[in-house]
Amino acid sequence: MLKPLQDYVVLEKVKEEVKTKSGIILTTKEAKDEQSVGTVVAVGPGKVEDGKRIAIELKKGDKVIYKKYSGTDLTYEKKDYLLIKAEDILAVIE
Repeated sequence: MLKPLQDYVVLEKVKEEVKTKSGIILTTKEAKDEQSVGTVVAVGPGKVEDGKRIAIELKKGDKVIYKKYSGTDLTYEKKDYLLIKAEDILAVIE
């Protein structure tokens, strides 16, 4: 399993199908921009500032919104993930 370091978080991107009103599923080329929503898979221990570790307020399973075009896409064991800094995560969806 992936274990992020410092203040990094591993996300699994949430993919939504885009349908027309008549029920036709659009391909990725025809669909609008990919949403910036993901599910937390793993959380790093947090960054160190002034000798103290600042923990990340996320947990595995949280659904989050992150900054578009941030992070690093990666594939691990045939699954696609996004490795992103905690500061680039904007909100938790409840």
